[in-house]
Amino acid sequence: MPRPKNKDELLKLSNSNFNAMLLLIESFDEEEIINGKIPFEDRDKNIRDVLAHLHHWHLMLLEWYRVGMSGEKPNMPSKGYTWKTVPALNQEIWKKYQTTSYKETVKIIQKSFFDIQIIINQHNDNELFEKKKYKWTGTTSLASYLTSATSSHYDWAIKKLKKYKKALAV
Repeated sequence: MPRPKNKDELLKLSNSNFNAMLLLIESFDEEEIINGKIPFEDRDKNIRDVLAHLHHWHLMLLEWYRVGMSGEKPNMPSKGYTWKTVPALNQEIWKKYQTTSYKETVKIIQKSFFDIQIIINQHNDNELFEKKKYKWTGTTSLASYLTSATSSHYDWAIKKLKKYKKALAV
């Protein structure tokens, strides 16, 4: 899937992938959503885990943005972690949401998704896509971070959920 090249494409792809993911989830029956176990050897064991993972990465991006736009250096990806230790960070994220219900997870991901859409809408193409525009984004663009935390991450979730759907049909 091509990466967005302007604000309109960024918004469209973010929204379309998020909505496609939610529609795919709606295609599961309630038992598969609430109690179903994703039968793969990885971190995420159910649909809630997938949504919680996405939500938490939204929150991290929102924090990077808040700190970075204030002129400070954000802890990226998160305090105590490096990009090389993201698997350990993801495991901690998984643990954090184990007592959160599916319904609550849907509410919080919708809120964090909306908050990211606000950020996208606050910026013009130049502010979003110019590399090195902001010190905190390093050599890349703000849009690159936004794409990674939205449309690209939703694409990952869609692939995982389709694999789960296929496994249920066997």
